[in-house]
Amino acid sequence: MTTPVSIEFFPPNTPVGTEKLKTVVQELRAVNPQYFSVTYGAGGSTREKTLSTVADIAAQGFDAAPHLSCVGSTRENIAEILATYRAQDIRRVVALRGDLPSGTATAGEFRYAAELVRFIRETQGEDWDIEVAAYPEYHPQQRYAARDLQFFADKVRAGASGAITQFFYNPDAYFHFVDAARAMGVDVPIVPGIMPINNYARIAQFAQRDGIEIPRWVALKMEGYMDDAASVRAFGLDVVARLCERLIAGGVPGLHFYTLNQSALTLALCERLGLAAEA
Repeated sequence: MTTPVSIEFFPPNTPVGTEKLKTVVQELRAVNPQYFSVTYGAGGSTREKTLSTVADIAAQGFDAAPHLSCVGSTRENIAEILATYRAQDIRRVVALRGDLPSGTATAGEFRYAAELVRFIRETQGEDWDIEVAAYPEYHPQQRYAARDLQFFADKVRAGASGAITQFFYNPDAYFHFVDAARAMGVDVPIVPGIMPINNYARIAQFAQRDGIEIPRWVALKMEGYMDDAASVRAFGLDVVARLCERLIAGGVPGLHFYTLNQSALTLALCERLGLAAEA
């Protein structure tokens, strides 16, 4: 049985980026994605760009899942956004707490993602797929693993359909997290998030910011390649392909690729894993 694939983009900032992303969507058709998700800036700062990107993806015949963050929002404007998506026949969202824009003092009417999930279920009914975030190495702002697991369980009990994890490079962290969640009664699919490695310095920056472990042997080899982009790409493909192979062997419900709006590495990985259609 083929492992399902989903893809994540961010809203382009320029007309050129918008046109390029349309090409990337078509290139990724080869992996038969279940859906494409589109991120949402702090406090909804990319709201209109997220909406237009989702509309472009839907116009190309694919399912789209907009991210929806609630911090800094009111029930009224969240309801307005959901009504817009419903009118476009979009029934999948990625529900997040999100971050406040810089300089903003108030969190708005929602404090936690569980409150957003509950609001969607209570106001929209059961005909939505609601994905939430999971953190195998635990949320960078959370000191205690047990408390982070409890927050995750709260989101599921509020009505989440499934979860997508933060990216990671240690498969044991994922499997341990899933086992711990199952022990708490969480039974929804928990799909691992996969970050291909192209620009290692950028990925290392993301990892440091978000408390993600890059194995020391991987970091040392990457740093040794310096500006040898071809070697970074080849080694990165090997590392991430082995990670995915172990995850698939462990029975994951899918793979969610953080593409950074590029197609080449995700296509190469899926080809190695037998998840891409032959050209």
